[in-house]
Amino acid sequence: MVTETYTVAFRGIEAIPVTVQVQVSSALASFQIVGLADKAISEARERVRAALNACGITLPAKRILVSLGPADLPKEGGHYDLPIALGLLAALDHIPAFAVQNILSLGELSLDGKIRSVPGILPAAVTAGDMKKQFICAPDKLSEALWAAQTQIIVPQDLFEAMNHYQNKNRLEIHSLEPEHLEKLQDGEESQKSAAKFDLSEVRGQETAKHALEITAAGGHNLLMSGPPGAGKSMLASCLPDILPPLSLKEKLEVSLVASICGQLGENGIINKRPYRNPHHSASMAALVGGGRRAMPGEISLAHSGILFLDELPEFRSDVLDSLRQPLETGESVIARAEHRVTYPAVFQLVAAMNPCKCGYMTETNKACNRAPQCGKDYTNRVSGPLLDRFDLRVELASVAISDLALPPRGETSNDIKKRTITLRDMQAKRAEKYTDMSGVSPVNARIGGQFLDEITKMTQQTRDFFTRAAEKLSISARGYHRLLRTARTIQDIDDLKNDIDIANETTLLSQAALAGALSFRML
Repeated sequence: MVTETYTVAFRGIEAIPVTVQVQVSSALASFQIVGLADKAISEARERVRAALNACGITLPAKRILVSLGPADLPKEGGHYDLPIALGLLAALDHIPAFAVQNILSLGELSLDGKIRSVPGILPAAVTAGDMKKQFICAPDKLSEALWAAQTQIIVPQDLFEAMNHYQNKNRLEIHSLEPEHLEKLQDGEESQKSAAKFDLSEVRGQETAKHALEITAAGGHNLLMSGPPGAGKSMLASCLPDILPPLSLKEKLEVSLVASICGQLGENGIINKRPYRNPHHSASMAALVGGGRRAMPGEISLAHSGILFLDELPEFRSDVLDSLRQPLETGESVIARAEHRVTYPAVFQLVAAMNPCKCGYMTETNKACNRAPQCGKDYTNRVSGPLLDRFDLRVELASVAISDLALPPRGETSNDIKKRTITLRDMQAKRAEKYTDMSGVSPVNARIGGQFLDEITKMTQQTRDFFTRAAEKLSISARGYHRLLRTARTIQDIDDLKNDIDIANETTLLSQAALAGALSFRML
């Protein structure tokens, strides 16, 4: 007899359906698992055997064959335990075969039959809903699975509870996403409480840097800050997530899918705040862009729709930094292996901080070492030109005067700037809707291109001549030229908003002041 149930294999954030077929036949006693299974799946035989023993079931002295299809798809991980066990229970007539045909399950089994949680519950639950299958997972992953619409979910504590449920001895509660819960998520009523340690009003001085931070948030640009130790670079970067607009429903699901694959979703079962990733400068290439034995997502994918902050930028290995160049342009992290090719989303804003030199005090007259300014050139040269070219804004910070530190907080709060950012992002989205042929393009200024960029960066001939001369004098590359236009558009949008101009319905000409402002942020 052959029984059939379902689970998934992961390829990027996609959960691919896997058919688990179990055959018990009268032949020499054996237990085999076929279908490009890795070591963890091969070891499932002993975990499943022990879990069944805990339920009072002893495997017969027969040939047991488990086939995981499609056969040419590599499969790895411990989540195949539960579907194999359910298929065996059906093959041994302990539960109806037709029942397991309507199940998609994920879970690792302990030796006493308990169902342990595994990564990837959210994408697997989404696939179960698409296939119109019931979904089984560990109880502590219910909050994560519930975000998959049109999915019926069962969360038994152990294999024995699952068996009793399908024997109709002790039926378990069937859970599903409540419509009111989804409406709250769509309306953005879920938790958006700030976890930031600092508010922008607490930052003393650094007005240019704070203005650059607002431009970064409003247009989705990349930012590089350079300055001596203690100037406030890390503090400013930590304030950035709190002035960004809330995640849209689509962004929440994408960010949560990546986090689910890594097993990093919290109790909510979904991520409601924009990610802020801050890896140490000793991070490897696989840790940053993704990879490893199982081709897992890296920091750039975990920062999808959020911020990747690289402190002490020149201290990162040069090959690790250069691996960011392609994802910054494409918005994807592609991990190629001999057996498969995995793509993870990686649309993130790169924010970096660095000292002007190794000792950090090259710009401080009374503290600079005797190698200045050559030490600064050597230190900056650790970062390649092509990567520096991808920073839209570069800001040089000076040390804060001690007298300024004694002053009370002043200036706009993070919440004040956030309100403007939300308005600007909404206007950019509405403006993009006017261009029907740009349907697949992000409406954020930093990621627009082609005809759309030409339409929203028009200027007078006199202003264009000024901009062309300045770009040629500074030897700006073609990429840098277009990044300057995008930055200038954001600066112009901020000015238009302050002058009560509806940028969604009226695309103003770029002013010479906006272009000069964009150029000034490329001078570092």
